[in-house]
Amino acid sequence: MSLGDRRQAQHSAAANSGKPQTTESRALIEAARRLNDARDAVEQNVESYREALRLNWRLWTIIQCDVASDENTLPEALKANILSLSIFVDRQTLDALNAPAASKLGILIDINRNVAAGLSARPATAEPAPAEPAQAA
Repeated sequence: MSLGDRRQAQHSAAANSGKPQTTESRALIEAARRLNDARDAVEQNVESYREALRLNWRLWTIIQCDVASDENTLPEALKANILSLSIFVDRQTLDALNAPAASKLGILIDINRNVAAGLSARPATAEPAPAEPAQAA
C-alpha cells in the first residue's frame, strides 16, 4: 500500500469513526502537517504555503461556526476560549498571508497539534481503576 493509499484509508476511517472529536482531531493534524510541509518549502513554493494557510483558515472558520451555533452544547466558558483562539488564528493567518515567512507558521502548527491532542485525549473516568489483586508470597 502506497503512502497516498494509507492516508486515504486513514481519512476514510476517521470519517466513518462516528466520533466528531476524532474527525476534528485528524483534520487539525492534517492541516498542521500541510503547514509544516509549507514551512519547509516556502522559499521554493509560496503558492503551497498560501494553500496550506487557506486550508487551515477554512478549518478554523468551520470550528468558529460550530462553536457559535445555538445547537453547540459546550460550556459557555469553553466556547469563549475556542472563539478567542480562533480569532488569534485568523490574525496570525492574515499576517502570514500578507507577508509570507516560514517563521510565522510555527504557532499555527503548535495550536493545531495541541488542540488535536486535547480532542483525542480520553476523558477521565469517574471511577478509579480497580486495584490489582495482591500476590501471595
